[in-house]
Amino acid sequence: MSPNMFASNVDAHHGENEMAEGDVDIITSAGRRIPAHSNVLAAASTVLESILGRWRRSYETPIRILGVPCDSVSVFVRFLYSFKCTKEQMEKHGIHLLALSHVYLVPCLKHRCTKALAEQLTIENVIDMIQLARLCDAPHLYLKCMKFLRSNFKKVEETEGWKFLQHHDPLLELEILQFTDEAELRKKRRRRHTQEQNLYLQLSEGMDCLEHICREGCTSVGPYDEEYSCQKKLPCSKFDTCQGLQLLIRHFSTCKRRVKGSCFQCKRMWQLLRLHASICDQPDDCRVPLCREFKQKLEKRGDDELWKSLVRKVVSARAMTFLSLPKRKREEEEPRLNLRDHQIRRFLD
Repeated sequence: MSPNMFASNVDAHHGENEMAEGDVDIITSAGRRIPAHSNVLAAASTVLESILGRWRRSYETPIRILGVPCDSVSVFVRFLYSFKCTKEQMEKHGIHLLALSHVYLVPCLKHRCTKALAEQLTIENVIDMIQLARLCDAPHLYLKCMKFLRSNFKKVEETEGWKFLQHHDPLLELEILQFTDEAELRKKRRRRHTQEQNLYLQLSEGMDCLEHICREGCTSVGPYDEEYSCQKKLPCSKFDTCQGLQLLIRHFSTCKRRVKGSCFQCKRMWQLLRLHASICDQPDDCRVPLCREFKQKLEKRGDDELWKSLVRKVVSARAMTFLSLPKRKREEEEPRLNLRDHQIRRFLD
C-alpha cells in the first residue's frame, strides 16, 4: 500500500484528529512510553507486524525500541502514522531515522533519509555517514559519500574521523582509496580520450581545408594547376585552420630541405598529403597535389595497422562532424566533403 493511501485510510477509519485509544506501548531507552495502534504499525512495517504477532501470543508485552534518542523514536512513530517528516526533524534526527527505517523496513522513510543526509555532508561528518551507509545498506548515500571524499580527500585526511577509520576499519579505508584511485584513472582516461578526439577533429578539419584550398582557393593559396588571384577572396568559415595550412603549403613549395626529409614542417605536410590520399576515393578527379601518386604507392606497399587506425578515426570524426550539422547545411556541405567516399559511407552505414 502506498504511503498516501495508507494515511488516508487511517484518517478515514479513526478521524483526522481523533484516534482510538492505543492498544500497544512503545518503550524507548529512557523508559518513555509512546502509545500506538497495532494495526497502524503492522500496516507500515513488516518487521513490526512480525513483532506484534509474537506480542499477541506473549500477553501484551510492550515493543522496545532502544539505542536511539526518545525524540527520534517519537518522530519515527509519527511518520508511521502520517508518512510526513519536516525538514527540521530530518536535520535533527536524520541519522537515527535512517537506522530505524533500515531495521524496521520502512523504504519510503529510508529513501527520504538517504537523500536528506546526502545533502548534509561535511568534512567532519562524512566518515560517520559512510560507515552508517554501509551498516544501513544505503547505496545512494554511500556513493555520495565516496564522491565527497574524492573531492575533499586532503581535508578529510586531517580529521579525527579519518584517523579513527585507519585504526579501526582498514577495509573501509581500502575501499575509499581504491575508489579515489579509480576515479582519478577514469578522469585521466576521459581527458586523454577528449584530447584524442580533438586531434582527430582537427585533422578532419585540416582535410576539409586542404581540399577547399586545392579546389577553390583561399586568401593566399589557390589551385596549383591554374593561375589564381586571391585579392578578392574572403576568409572562409574555418579560416584559423585554413590560414595555418596555407602558411604550411607556402613553406612546403619553397623549402629546399623537403626532399631530404630534414624539415619538420615539410614532414607534417607530407603526412597530411598521405592522410588525404588514404581517405580520398576519387584520385583521378582530385585536385590535391600528389593524391594519385600517394594512392598508387599505398596500394602497392599497403599501410601499417597504426596508420589504418588513424585513418579510421579521422574518417569517423569527419562523418560525425557532418552528421552534427543542420539538414540544410549538410546538403550544402555534402558535395564539398566528398561523402561518396566508400570509407565514410561504410562508417555511416
